[in-house]
Amino acid sequence: MDFSRVQSFQREGTSQVKNIAAASRVKVSADGQGVVSHAGMAMLRELADRTGLSTQVTAALADTYRGPWVYAPGEVFADLAAAVADGADCIDAVAQLCGDREHAFGAKASTTTMWRLVDQRIDAAHLPAVRAARSAARAAAWAAGAAPTAGEWLHIDIDATLVIDHSDNKHGATPTWKKTFGHHPLLAFLDRSEIAGGEALAGLLRTGNAGSNTASDHIIVLAQALAALPPRWRPDPSAGDDPDQPRVLVRCDTAGATHKFADACRDQGVGFSFGYPVDTRVQDAVDTLNLADGWYPAVDTEGGIRDGAWVAEATTLVNLDSWPPGTRLILRKERPHPGAQLRFTDADGMRVTAFITDTPPGVVAGQVAGVGLRHRQHARVEDRIRELKNAGLRTLPCHGFWANAAWLEIVLAAADLVIWARLIGFTSDPTLARAEIATFRYRVLHVAARITRGARQLRLRIDATWRWATSIATAWQTIRTAFG
Repeated sequence: MDFSRVQSFQREGTSQVKNIAAASRVKVSADGQGVVSHAGMAMLRELADRTGLSTQVTAALADTYRGPWVYAPGEVFADLAAAVADGADCIDAVAQLCGDREHAFGAKASTTTMWRLVDQRIDAAHLPAVRAARSAARAAAWAAGAAPTAGEWLHIDIDATLVIDHSDNKHGATPTWKKTFGHHPLLAFLDRSEIAGGEALAGLLRTGNAGSNTASDHIIVLAQALAALPPRWRPDPSAGDDPDQPRVLVRCDTAGATHKFADACRDQGVGFSFGYPVDTRVQDAVDTLNLADGWYPAVDTEGGIRDGAWVAEATTLVNLDSWPPGTRLILRKERPHPGAQLRFTDADGMRVTAFITDTPPGVVAGQVAGVGLRHRQHARVEDRIRELKNAGLRTLPCHGFWANAAWLEIVLAAADLVIWARLIGFTSDPTLARAEIATFRYRVLHVAARITRGARQLRLRIDATWRWATSIATAWQTIRTAFG
């Protein structure tokens, strides 16, 4: 390009082309001091200490040491969880994130020490203690302001997912039902609709060929999920119809709809809402309801009428004697989305789905429509799983099965730290409180700051030009105030 001609055009007003060559250039050097990136990760790390997570994990793993430790195991666990929330997907990446910030947040354990914690110390015998430590941290977080509204239903969503591996050198990695290769963990989340998120209550690492509808695995995960709740939020099966008792509902798709799991829910004092297969009995019930005009308009999340969707109760049209007493069958029909492929179970161009629940009539607002909406909200578990895979579960980095089970607990702890930070710190900023992990990571965790020292105090100074700087600083202070 002839820059002299561009300059003459600019002088004459005949062109707005900028003369790049004449513009000032930014000088780049590697001599900066007192600057730290990913400063927001320290908020999660501090939250792990304030909830007692690091202290509780240290107590759980203390017997795995023969002598004194240089880095307490709970501190290493908290470093791992905070770094995973920040985007680390393997232990080497964790060490890099933590090591780059030693000048700001103190020395961290080496990669070898982190590997040893995951591969040796958190074994099958110590996993229950680590889960108990996470439960104690949850109780502290809820006491500080992260608790759900008292008296409302707690909705526990259970679902399985596939974690793909590309080699057979990892223990437990086997062919899956989707013709892939890897593991098949079963996960449980507590739905927190107020922030469009979910707390990661429990996770059971399973081999890739584990069944989707294995009742015993669902029972184990349910027991772990209930144990992960603070004590006063756990249902008491012996309390009967005590109105002051916590109300807990377990939601699953058709994979969880087994008689054994339904009985286990009853034994644990929790309700259930399971997807139900659309078989010939259900299809006959649909025909009967069509003739009797027994359908009612469905509702959406805002409480309004959902166009093109209807619900109906078919409890008396299908024999449910094999299920626990009080089980109800609810049907839903809806026009498929444009371009959706029809199924054999579709009737008259309508997509038919079904679920069973033991919630009595009149308990949920909106009667059948309200119960139907409540079950449909189980679909949010897919978002929870996607968030978890964006926070360390996309791969299982270890060779040993129990080492990967330990990694799963670290991922669950990372997800909880993010959720608690949103619930406690960002109440005044709904946008950040409801942000997905990728957005939250970019806006909050990856924020850059300057470290200054003066008057015997270390200060973290977030750039004032960062759009969310004030919200981050306010949230940090709110978390500190909440824990006293």
